[in-house]
Amino acid sequence: MKQDPISPYFDIKTDAEGQEYMEVYLEGIALLRLVLSNKGTAFTEDERVALGLDGLLPPQVNTLEQQVERVYRGFLREPDPIAKYQYLRALQERAETLFYALLERHLEEMMPIIYTPTVGQAVQQFSHLYQNPRGLSFSPLNIDRASGVVRNFPWNDVRMIVATDSSAILGIGDQGYGGLAIAIGKLAIYTIGGGVNPFHTMPVKLDVGTDRLELLNDEFYLGVRQRRLRGDRYLAFLDKFVKAIHERWPRAVIQWEDLSKDVAFTVLERYRKQLPSFNDDIQGTGAVALAGALSASRLKGETLAEQRFVILGAGAGGIGVAWAITQGLIREGLSAEEARDRVCVLDSGGLLVEGRTVEPYKQPFLQPREKITGWQIANDIPTLLETIDYTKATALLGLSGQAGSFNHPVVQAMARNTVRPMIFPLSNPTSACEALPEDILDWSEGRAIVATGSPFPDVERDGRSHPIGQGNNAFIFPGLGFGAILAECHEITDTMVLEAAYALAEYTAAAHLRAGRIYPPIRELREVSVRVGARVIEQALKDGVSTRTELAGRDLDTYLRSRLWKPRYLPIVRGDHTAMIDHPGYR
Repeated sequence: MKQDPISPYFDIKTDAEGQEYMEVYLEGIALLRLVLSNKGTAFTEDERVALGLDGLLPPQVNTLEQQVERVYRGFLREPDPIAKYQYLRALQERAETLFYALLERHLEEMMPIIYTPTVGQAVQQFSHLYQNPRGLSFSPLNIDRASGVVRNFPWNDVRMIVATDSSAILGIGDQGYGGLAIAIGKLAIYTIGGGVNPFHTMPVKLDVGTDRLELLNDEFYLGVRQRRLRGDRYLAFLDKFVKAIHERWPRAVIQWEDLSKDVAFTVLERYRKQLPSFNDDIQGTGAVALAGALSASRLKGETLAEQRFVILGAGAGGIGVAWAITQGLIREGLSAEEARDRVCVLDSGGLLVEGRTVEPYKQPFLQPREKITGWQIANDIPTLLETIDYTKATALLGLSGQAGSFNHPVVQAMARNTVRPMIFPLSNPTSACEALPEDILDWSEGRAIVATGSPFPDVERDGRSHPIGQGNNAFIFPGLGFGAILAECHEITDTMVLEAAYALAEYTAAAHLRAGRIYPPIRELREVSVRVGARVIEQALKDGVSTRTELAGRDLDTYLRSRLWKPRYLPIVRGDHTAMIDHPGYR
């Protein structure tokens, strides 16, 4: 059966010698405007003549490496992070292969620009910075035409979608249409960190409105000017979106991104068995925190089961972390009741304890009322400091978005409970971090094991360097997503998510624990993603959710590496333009 081309505008084919080339159905200036076929000054002289580009480019023919050096120098000239972000976004919209080649060579330097923390600023200024369209946008204005909207997207085989309604962006809340920048950034990491082919990715903005008045009143705001859809109207909107996606791209994986805690758990459970999907804020955050806790326990010469956890923040991230750590404790032999006893979660009202009226997703983490009997507390519900004191917590994780909440007394209390307390202020962006690593180490006399959500430099203290791990979800979601794609899963199970955490922890233990690091450096992101992806495929086969049963027994590490997309220029030849005109996506 003849397979549709990747796009109505081009296709990737293989010649008689097994070498890939690109066949394009455009020519001239239109070819230079198609970001995934544009090689710019790297078009050869023969290609320029054959493709109608003769005279449209400077006479010098450059290599990809020469182009990378040129654009990197341009990047360095930009004066501040948001200007650097705009520079990279403009490059991505002009020449995508070159964009990824640049990221590949300078990932550690550019990750904080395309992702947290700079992307938070880009989200807030999105409508004012807007230059080029990307992805698909669904709103109340077009959701009833969703089946037609998906046909407008130029990729015929979408496999990875990051979809956000922007209701809970990082630690900055409802950002309306601007949340699309998060989806774009996450997919860039899927490609450069996880090896997902950009020809198979799509960012999606679910524009259900915004409750942020400064956006609604901003004359340049690009989203729909209405309050957010909620309840049944919101779910009906998502039902139409999911139906349209599944009909056009039945093998696509959806990563739900930055949904508010009010809907995140509902959406995950509503659709996870309809099509392969996961929520990075719940499951990705949980997995990366569990991996860090496993590594820190090993660094202490202890087990996870010997730790007592306090988690500040009971939104999607906090509950996701509580779930993952509880599952880790059960895996180490504790009963469900024993594991729950060792994981205490606090929201803005204090400790989650029986008798409090809380949202359904928090209820599994309510502590029994008898647990706090005999505690000498100021009010009816224990505070963070009181909980740390009475539980003798050895690990403190922050997902509250409240800067400064891990203050001097809190850190000192942790240091009284254990020689080496784990203190992870994981909230993003940097401005929402619960404490600065330097302060945590000062207040704990250099004894704390520290990991953060945003990147921080290592701390020099008393002549010793203290590594600051970055508990970045990017160590989980690219490998999890790519593994699910290659296994062609019809569901992403909880055990697949947990295996991703253990794969990360085992990689760290082998490569970095001796140096005192509980997370790898970002430059090793692709290698981490390979390990995670292989474990995810293996678990999908065990769980019976993979349709690629022939992968059982194969060397999955080698298989996954063979499927990684790498930024390189292919030879380009002219195809029959009628293939484009006759294709349904062209009309």
